[in-house]
Amino acid sequence: MKNKYVDIHPPVFWPATILIVLFIGVTLWVGEPMEEIFGNMKTFITDQTGWLFILVVNIFIIFCIYVGFSKYGRIKLGGKDAETEFSTSAWFAMLFSAGMGIGLLFWGVAEPVSHYANSPISEDYSPEAAQNAMNLTFLHWGFHAWAIYAVVALALAFFAYNRKLPLTIRSVFYPLLGERVNGWIGDVIDVFAVLATLFGLATSLGLGVQQVSGGLFYLFEIPNTVLTQVLLIAGITLIATISVVSGIDKGVKFLSEWNVRIAAALLIFVLIFGPTLFIMRGFIQNVGNYMSNFIEVSTWTEAIRDKGWQGDWTVFYWAWWISWSPFVGMFIARVSKGRTIREFILGVLLIPALLTFLWMTAMGGSAIYLDMQAGNHDLANNIVADASTALFVFIQEFPLSMLGSIIGLFLVTSFFVTSSDSGSLVIDNITSGGKLDSPVPQRVFWATAEGAVAAVLLIGGGLGALQTASITTGLPFLFILVLMMYSLNKGLKSEYLKMTQLEKEPDTKRYEKKLERTLSKKKAPQKD
Repeated sequence: MKNKYVDIHPPVFWPATILIVLFIGVTLWVGEPMEEIFGNMKTFITDQTGWLFILVVNIFIIFCIYVGFSKYGRIKLGGKDAETEFSTSAWFAMLFSAGMGIGLLFWGVAEPVSHYANSPISEDYSPEAAQNAMNLTFLHWGFHAWAIYAVVALALAFFAYNRKLPLTIRSVFYPLLGERVNGWIGDVIDVFAVLATLFGLATSLGLGVQQVSGGLFYLFEIPNTVLTQVLLIAGITLIATISVVSGIDKGVKFLSEWNVRIAAALLIFVLIFGPTLFIMRGFIQNVGNYMSNFIEVSTWTEAIRDKGWQGDWTVFYWAWWISWSPFVGMFIARVSKGRTIREFILGVLLIPALLTFLWMTAMGGSAIYLDMQAGNHDLANNIVADASTALFVFIQEFPLSMLGSIIGLFLVTSFFVTSSDSGSLVIDNITSGGKLDSPVPQRVFWATAEGAVAAVLLIGGGLGALQTASITTGLPFLFILVLMMYSLNKGLKSEYLKMTQLEKEPDTKRYEKKLERTLSKKKAPQKD
């Protein structure tokens, strides 16, 4: 179906749209009881399948290390003559903005302090709780999260650039399904991808707008109500729509680079006015402690003492990253052409994770340090009381706190915009059958839909509803990602065999040129 207003793949666009509209309608119609329904759904899924999320996400890490450092690492995305479209710095900026963004600002202070004040494995407020808090935070935001993104992004990039298939999730399964990926099975896969992406994005946008609203209340006493949050979603979605109309080379790239610059400014602000020496020492110690306890902390399942903690934290995060993976993966794939698989894995796994570790140490680690120095735990209690205002409560401990808070507020808004506009482009790619340049009204539709779902989730249950949306859509997509690894491995094996055969064949043209130069030298006149 194509005209100047739309260019869609109907078997994907219409089922996905109908299901989204039904969700919005049912949630608004049921009203307040939806909060209890969302809570029961989340508890059931996390209790029954939490172990599965933890197992599979660890397998993603192993798979990434395998493909990155095996013989497949030499394969270049797009073929041996492919060139990169973006500089390395711009590439990292877009990875970081798309992959974490709002979440880092919302949870950067709130999560470490929460684990410190309400530790699942240590005495609350103790030095052991402080160290374990950083370990758990690094677990949730480090290599595991980026391994999920790397698997999806690598699979999409490989089949799009090396096999010339459309940039959609269904293309990844070509080695398993053959031409059937163009039939109803492929349509079902893409519909799941659209729903997972939309609800994963809605979770991030909901967290972001809660933080903007909380910040406005904390700084300017503007009422922090659901109505305020919905109005903020409408306004920021409008800005995101303008960016998404501009496309990836202008709006998305421009905002991503500025996001990183502003985030760096906020980080420098904390480094200068905060406990600088503690941050630098803490960063080294936290990374070392996390790596030394990596296997233990990443395989902990609360099997011996079940407090339900992991359902609210680890399982939620794994489901959130999985539901976000079609969006982030496709976005990373679009900007990663021309890079070898080894360069891709190292870039996607290491650099963003290390930057995230520094951010979490500077924000959450400093907040814990300041609380321990004060001794009365007022700071930690105020942060835990409302996660949406945690960043602003923390910055109040610094000189020029109003300036720091305004930078933080602006950065949350900017990350909201980049998440929404890049997500809209990705969903549009899937529902148009893999086309990269679709009509403007279509992009506007998806940007608006993301905002609408985020608003409905906030109305229907706040943070609990946001978590439930991610977990519910993340579970079925978990199985799709497992099959994706198997299919990608088959594709890489075939590509490597083809590449090595070409390398073994004699280069006829090079041989002919060398022979021609030798003959010309022999024919050249000799000097007396």
